[in-house]
Amino acid sequence: MNKYVERLYNGIFKENPTLILMLGMCPTLAVTTSSINGLGMGLTTTIVLMASNFIISLLRKIIPNRMRIPSYIVIVASMVTIVQLLLQAYLPSLYNTLGIYIPLIVVNCIILGRAEAYASKHNCILSLFDGIGMGLGFTLALTCIGLVREILGSGTFFGIEFAPLFKDLVGSNIYGFFSQLEPATIFVMAPGAFFVLAGLTAIQNRLKLPSATNTSKNSDCDHDCLHCHNHVSEKSCELKEEK
Repeated sequence: MNKYVERLYNGIFKENPTLILMLGMCPTLAVTTSSINGLGMGLTTTIVLMASNFIISLLRKIIPNRMRIPSYIVIVASMVTIVQLLLQAYLPSLYNTLGIYIPLIVVNCIILGRAEAYASKHNCILSLFDGIGMGLGFTLALTCIGLVREILGSGTFFGIEFAPLFKDLVGSNIYGFFSQLEPATIFVMAPGAFFVLAGLTAIQNRLKLPSATNTSKNSDCDHDCLHCHNHVSEKSCELKEEK
């Protein structure tokens, strides 16, 4: 597989930051009251990820090792400020909906994690594709969670009431039955986010899909990071390469 395509594939499926790594839970739980909100937050984060990964990779040999994290935060904060001003100017409705969660992208662990784990060690183009892949994976997860909450909590699909659309496809009796059902508004409230996320995690664990809450029994990880031999050996190898 082409290494650039691999970065996209890993970010969307294999290392999805929300569904697999369980990162960025704050915007995942708070913003996904609808699919449009989830899509907007995901695309906003994707733009910041792309720009910050590219710039951090470009400056990786200039930034002193002791100043890595402060430098990353300054770069990410600059990108978030630019995106925030653009949203305020051209998409004010989305800007008002996302609110405080736009500035909080600065401390999103997905962005800082990719900056430290990938962008600081690889070239600009690979880092750019890594940001695109991770951002699209984050966008996909937020949109799906928001869509489930919107359907169950509001009875709409991307803001469109879908019940009347089925009137011509099903019988009048069936349509009349479903039209009398009231949406479970709890799903567009704070507890609904936890219900959907818990259900998703339970399905992942039941199907034995890879995730942060479902580690394979054959894995070498014993969850003891302090005394992890693999971690020590990797660090020692990195130190030898630097010397």
